[in-house]
Amino acid sequence: MEETERRVFGPVPSRRLGKSLGVNNIPFKVCSYSCRYCQLGKGIRMQADRQEFFDPEMLAGEVRELLDKTQGTADFPDYVTIVPDGEPTLDINLGVLIERLKALEVPVAVITNSSLLHMEEVRDDLMKADYVSIKADAFSRETWKRLNIPHRTLDIDKIRDGIMTFSGLYWGKLVTETMLVKDINDSPAEINNTAGIVRMINPHTAYISIPTRPPAFSGVMPADEDRVLEAYHAFAQQVDNVELLTGYEGNEFSSTGRFREDILAITAVHPMREDAVTELLARSNECEETLEIMIGEELLRRVVYGSHTYYMRRFRR
Repeated sequence: MEETERRVFGPVPSRRLGKSLGVNNIPFKVCSYSCRYCQLGKGIRMQADRQEFFDPEMLAGEVRELLDKTQGTADFPDYVTIVPDGEPTLDINLGVLIERLKALEVPVAVITNSSLLHMEEVRDDLMKADYVSIKADAFSRETWKRLNIPHRTLDIDKIRDGIMTFSGLYWGKLVTETMLVKDINDSPAEINNTAGIVRMINPHTAYISIPTRPPAFSGVMPADEDRVLEAYHAFAQQVDNVELLTGYEGNEFSSTGRFREDILAITAVHPMREDAVTELLARSNECEETLEIMIGEELLRRVVYGSHTYYMRRFRR
């Protein structure tokens, strides 16, 4: 049976945004980076030029439909979040999409890797959002290249300057997220350098995170607890609000009652832990056999990472 492709998923629990209704405005793994820790796998199509992908009206229509279904329920989202399978600012219609979503009277968030913030038109688009999260993993050139594996045309100095320009103009809630990966960007020198740049960005909150889901590259491990604590203290000396994002989001995923459609939409951008999948099965009145059938059909795959089992969507090449 052919599955209906949905560009909107959730709501899903977010460590930063409460209940987040996700909007997937970019085709799978079209990105300016191929980060080693990415939960969706290695970059398939890397680019740094913006283009048109999906119709903003179509995406806003899908969001409106799900908002209508969840209106007045515990599943109604706190944010509509543009958090796709790739880099959202590659979408040349991003500003139009944000405008259409804001008309639905739910706050709009954008999660970006910040690689295109040197472009004035990208900054103008993001100015329309209520909440913007920017990547701040590393600002030393070699570490940035090793960890984020950027498109060959990108330059970290221009990106840093673009972030600074945006942060000086943006009126909404701006946060940074720094992903700490063992033996790559977790040395005291790298942490202190990143903290100094984040101080100049002056975010509402500086989040420090570690990989908690299966990464794109083998051998990628989260920074040790002592390094995470060192980073927290280094950031706290320079930034007013610092928080760690090292825990699990929980299992409160929304269910439409159609397990196959729900799990394919969620796992396209958000691998699910086994206990969360079990709860989704129960809420959909489905049995575990349905899950095993989907694995057999090569729609999903089971991955063990750390001490937990995750389910991820397979993307046919």
